[in-house]
Amino acid sequence: MDTNKAANPTRGQLERTLSQRIQAFYKERIGHQPSKVTCQLFDEKLAIILEDSITNAEELLLEEGQKDLAKKVRISLDDAIKPKLITLIEEILEVEVTDLLSDSTLETSRTGTIAVLANTPEVRNPESIPKLKKKQ
Repeated sequence: MDTNKAANPTRGQLERTLSQRIQAFYKERIGHQPSKVTCQLFDEKLAIILEDSITNAEELLLEEGQKDLAKKVRISLDDAIKPKLITLIEEILEVEVTDLLSDSTLETSRTGTIAVLANTPEVRNPESIPKLKKKQ
């Protein structure tokens, strides 16, 4: 058995780690923690969905009829965090991010991000994990 392969995390472990670290990253950098972050790896692509990603300042602007300004604030925030988010993804997946596409919907308070990766991250297949024998 290749011990290096056994040391790799499973796809699910990577997705959970990414979700937790991205949620903490938003809290630390923007001061607003999304209620839920979902990450899904698809070979050389990573989809990230943030629920309740709109900040209180953006919500206030929307309530005051300043939708265009709220959109500009969101675009500016996304642009500002993009390089740091790329670095975070690359550290966790140990794969280069070649492109990062992101958009937010103020009405639903969701942000969707797609990271295009240079390679598929090294993962351990769950079926390679030894199964516990059932007691009879």
